[in-house]
This record gives sequence, structure tokens and C-alpha cells, in this order.
Amino acid sequence: MEKEQINGSDILRPNKKYKDTVFRMLFSDKKELLTLYNAVNETNYDNPDELEITTLENAIYMTVKNDLSCVIDMRLNIFEHQSSINPNMPLRDLDYVSRSFRRFYDRHDIYSERLIKLPNPKFVVFYNGVREQPERREFKLSDAYTHQEETPCLELIVLQLNINPGYNDELMQKCPTLKEYMLFVERIRTYRQDTDINTAVNRAVDECIKENILSDFLRKNKREVIAMGIDEYDAELHEKTLLEIGREQGAQQTAVRMLKAGKLSMEEISIYSGLSLEQVLQLKDDL
Repeated sequence: MEKEQINGSDILRPNKKYKDTVFRMLFSDKKELLTLYNAVNETNYDNPDELEITTLENAIYMTVKNDLSCVIDMRLNIFEHQSSINPNMPLRDLDYVSRSFRRFYDRHDIYSERLIKLPNPKFVVFYNGVREQPERREFKLSDAYTHQEETPCLELIVLQLNINPGYNDELMQKCPTLKEYMLFVERIRTYRQDTDINTAVNRAVDECIKENILSDFLRKNKREVIAMGIDEYDAELHEKTLLEIGREQGAQQTAVRMLKAGKLSMEEISIYSGLSLEQVLQLKDDL
């Protein structure tokens, strides 16, 4: 851990080489991961020892992201948790799954006439970012192809599941830990609106422990969770700020085009662009 001063107060930050997140730490437990697997796949496996965690450490994700993968009954699930939208996830998972498959054929001759059996892969992203997203969304590798084909020779589909409040309730009911994680994240975001990130994370952790939300996990890993939470949601706030700046710039550009066209009143431009009347008048003066 590293210490850093913000507003005169010492806070803990994870070392820059430390790539874990709260989500990954939470579901690195076999029992919890099996529950998540069952919830996603609508299965009923009940023996965590049958599940093998196959996460590739530091193989693909070199930023502060996380990934988890596991195999049970020759079915490979690759899970990713993100607070941002990434249409390149199929490409990233293609690299990941090829590395994961290697362990199944490394001791075999891939040039032989004997078929090498591989686990069926499934790719899932759990999304809980601040941008509006549907309950379920698919990203396809073929979307990136220069030439679109009806039946591409190579396809990889990543399922994005929105785990923000009000989405995928059935999934949340089947995996209570995922639901509690969502509640924990919402506490941080709510408190972050009125206070600094250090205070918001500490308050969220303390209250969730009192209210039996991830309480055992938070008690056991309080120091690490606080450090990781500060790092994760400070970065998320930065992303949200950039998005808001981008939206305002886009609205201003729209208003400027309308002003130059000269066909609408100031009030109409305000309505269509989403800017206030004062902002529209200021843009007019600046032209």
C-alpha cells in the first residue's frame, strides 16, 4: 500500500502494480464464484471443489481492471467487471480464451488426427458504470470486422449484464453477494456526491458492516477494500466528469450551428440543445 495526502489527510492507495479490485477479491472465493456461475448459467452445482479457478494473472488486463475465469464440467466462464463500456471486449476475450485453451492442448499434438476436446466458453461482463445501459447487451467480435459478413468465420460474443439498481433482479436474487456488492457500490456513489472519496468509502464500509451487507467480507478485508474502493471510484468520478464535459461541449456545438443557421429563436435553441437560455445568449455574444 502507498500513502498519499489529499486535502491534508493521509489516505491509503493501492500500489500501482496491484491490479486487484473489490469485485475480483470478493469472487475469488470458490463458494462465492460457484454461486455467481450458477446464477449466470441457471445451473445448480453445489460442490465448490468441482470448480477450478483458471484466472490468468496479469496476462491481459494491465490497467486497474479485473477478470475471473473458472471451469466446471468442461464449461469455461470468463467474467469481467467494468464501470466503463468497452466494445473491444470480444477482442480482449479472444486473446484471453486462446491462452486459457492452451492448458487443454499443451500436452497434445495439435497436428494429430485425434480431436482435442476443449471446454465450452462463455464471456460475461458485469457492468455497473454511471452511463445508461440496457439490462442485457451483446458485443460481437464481428462488429469490428472491416467487411461485414452474414456468417463470419470467426465470432465471439460477450454478454454485458447491467448490475446497477433496478436491473437483472432475478440474477441478483440468485446471487445475493452480487446484490450486496451492488448496494455497497451505490453507497459509495451516493456519499461521494457530498464528500471526498476517502470519507465516502470509509462511511460506506462502516455502514454496510452494521447493516449486514457484505459484513463478513468487509470486516475481514476492511483495510484492503477501503484502499481499492478509493482508487476505483475516484477513477470512476474522473470518467463521469469527462463524460459530462463531453456532453456540454456537444450541446454547445449544436447550439452554435443553430445560431449560425438563424432560423430559430433563442428559446427554441435552448430547448433543442439542452442548454440554458443564458448559455445560448452567451454563445451568441461570443460568435
